[in-house]
Amino acid sequence: MVMECIVFLETHKSGSSRDAIEAAVQMGFFTILFTQQMKKLHQREEYPDVHQMIFVKDLRDKGVIYEHLRIINKQEKQIKALVSFVDPFVHLAAEIAAELGSASLSVDALYKMEDKTRFRETLKGHPAAPEHAVLPLKEDGDTLFHTHVNQLPVILKSPVSNGSKDVLLIDDKDAFLTACSSFKKQAGLSSLLLEEYVEGPQYLIEIIVEHGKVHLAAVIEQVISKEARFIITGYLMPAPLPDSSLEELQTVMESIVEQLGLSHGTCHAEMRRTVHGWKLIEINPRISGSAVNQLIYEATGISLVKETLKLNLGYPIDCTPKNQLSAYAHFITMQRKGKLIKVTGKQKAKTVEHIKKVYVKPRRGSILSAPVSMGHRYAYVIAAAPDPEEAVSAATSAAREIKFHLEPV
Repeated sequence: MVMECIVFLETHKSGSSRDAIEAAVQMGFFTILFTQQMKKLHQREEYPDVHQMIFVKDLRDKGVIYEHLRIINKQEKQIKALVSFVDPFVHLAAEIAAELGSASLSVDALYKMEDKTRFRETLKGHPAAPEHAVLPLKEDGDTLFHTHVNQLPVILKSPVSNGSKDVLLIDDKDAFLTACSSFKKQAGLSSLLLEEYVEGPQYLIEIIVEHGKVHLAAVIEQVISKEARFIITGYLMPAPLPDSSLEELQTVMESIVEQLGLSHGTCHAEMRRTVHGWKLIEINPRISGSAVNQLIYEATGISLVKETLKLNLGYPIDCTPKNQLSAYAHFITMQRKGKLIKVTGKQKAKTVEHIKKVYVKPRRGSILSAPVSMGHRYAYVIAAAPDPEEAVSAATSAAREIKFHLEPV
């Protein structure tokens, strides 16, 4: 009997990429994971939803991937889809899937979205695109500042950054020069992206484009902590926006994905609502990671990763909400660095009314620190309730029960 399989290029231990593997199992598929992280094989028992795990030293080596695919095809396994929900393998997975003759996603558009310079250049002149410039790192910082910085503050970032790791708010020349010096030390980085700083509340938009039809599967308000980096500590679904703003957003997103050439595929965008209309802050060629898929599910009953898999399989998608609740995800960060001794209060947090999920990421002995990227969010709580204030109150109350006990390092 031939088993129908879905191949995944990499996954995180939790979040949307892992949710996708679990969704594939629920859909009746045999799941195969290609990973370049040897520790996943050492922790094999922690991935029961992965039916077959294959180590690949470099997932960007298409020749090695094809060799493994040939072996799989000889094992009475039929590959129905090959996908990735993890940067930077989304475009690669879509490219291989197209070469295999499975669902034909908009490969070029996914490629553009994997690099911030590429998508900014593609959208140059679009009404929703902030002003930007590409700065060659071979030039000295003083020259770059006087040539390109016309007003402050500005945003300075790596073209391949994700999770806010290399996204900096620059308030003065000294901060600019310090940032340039730091970026020059990063291996393989030849340019920086300078962007106009845009004021206004920020929203996460989850998008599925099916044969040219643009579905806004989720519009989520973000709570941003501006400390060393832009760290998102809260997500409210659905965002409290008037119908007129949602209609305008739909029009803007349709225009953006058309200019990018995305006619079949998924992406998520971060947009700011300004006095000059909607402005695009970021766009990435996949669903958001972390708790976002679970958040959408608790609010609407839609599994966005399942709909993404259906798109890759060539099945019709369905983004019709099954229920209508407000859901809020609250993330926990640390104020100081330390070694984790224990975490208490997780069970008590689960008993708070309206709580749907409590997740704590680090293991005992891990070194925790104040956030400089989204990866330094160490726990989250999701609540869902008929009223948004109830959901926010429940999640924040439950989060207060969770205590991280650290020893100095």
